[in-house]
Amino acid sequence: MLSKIKHLAVDLAPRLIEIRRHFHLHPELSGQEYQTATYVAGVLSSCGLHVEEGVGKTGVIGELKGNGESTLHLAIRTDMDALPIQEATQLEFASRVPGVMHACGHDLHTTVGLGTAMILSQLKDFLPGNIRFIFQPAEEIAQGALWMVEDGAMKGISAIFGVHVFPSIPARSVGIRYGALTSAMDDLEIIIQGEAGHGARPHQAIDAIWIAAQVITSLQQAISRMQNPLDPLVLTIGQINGGKAANIIADQVKMVGTVRSLNPEVREKLPIWIKNIVEGVCNTYGAKCQINYHHRLPSVQNEMTLTKIIEKSAIEALGEEHVINIIEPSLGAEDFAVYLEYAPGTMFRLGIGKENQHNYPLHHPRFELDESSLTTGVVTMAYSAYKYFDREN
Repeated sequence: MLSKIKHLAVDLAPRLIEIRRHFHLHPELSGQEYQTATYVAGVLSSCGLHVEEGVGKTGVIGELKGNGESTLHLAIRTDMDALPIQEATQLEFASRVPGVMHACGHDLHTTVGLGTAMILSQLKDFLPGNIRFIFQPAEEIAQGALWMVEDGAMKGISAIFGVHVFPSIPARSVGIRYGALTSAMDDLEIIIQGEAGHGARPHQAIDAIWIAAQVITSLQQAISRMQNPLDPLVLTIGQINGGKAANIIADQVKMVGTVRSLNPEVREKLPIWIKNIVEGVCNTYGAKCQINYHHRLPSVQNEMTLTKIIEKSAIEALGEEHVINIIEPSLGAEDFAVYLEYAPGTMFRLGIGKENQHNYPLHHPRFELDESSLTTGVVTMAYSAYKYFDREN
């Protein structure tokens, strides 16, 4: 089977590059993936899959029926949306949409999903079970997976595979990690309410800006001294708004930020922990506060058996030297985690790094990738899907 998959992937390589470049030329923001979805649906239909459009608003589902010997139903998820970034790559196929760019590799993810469907649709008689291809919108705003789930995308699914590019892994290689792959992501909003006054007489006012500075400092110090350093925790205040003029003491400051963590027990306690610290600072200086803490995404936890399937499949397909065990999890977030609340799953990293040159990180306006990774991704995903069913025999 592996030789058949490899042969089909090599034959498809020019077409895969063409598809990926089309997506890169015509990126669409989260929730606006209308042209991308139409293109995806057309390719899936041409492969004989049953296609459903408008799932999760702008998502697409393609159902591939196997030979019916297994009751297992595998899902393969890829995301389609781009970022609000002005591209600066100077590529011939650079984005034609001002201020919008595929700077996170979702154009490649979508192409890998389509390539896998194109190959496995030709080998469906060898597949004992069914495969559901999930093409998801709005991953970048962490909403698309929930939209898809609400529209039934995970109904009847027994397991799910995912993929995400990684610039620090060289092309033609993949990265595997057991357990936590990404962190949980939560939103934090803090409003400090002081009392306005003249800038020359601070003792007659309650300076919300100065108190906000104390809050930020106290939170960062508390993380380093009160939280277990073996449980990664990051709290970043990314935006501060307050004040009306240079000589007026601000009466209110609003701060918003993100909180990243890996340990679910730590995450559960964070809202109260943060509330106690902020209230303590504000009470000391006579201010009031409001803390709004919103859980957004859990951590992606790769299930052991499924991760082993992808690891073994990749070793057979690519060679052991091209399969990298990822030592550390990422504190970035992925809404692939939402699907894992409905079925076990695993996500692998696809190497896209170009040899002997600087590889810009994800979300950078000069982000590029080695297109040989398309074949690597398709072979790994297609063979892993086959091996998922083959393990029953």
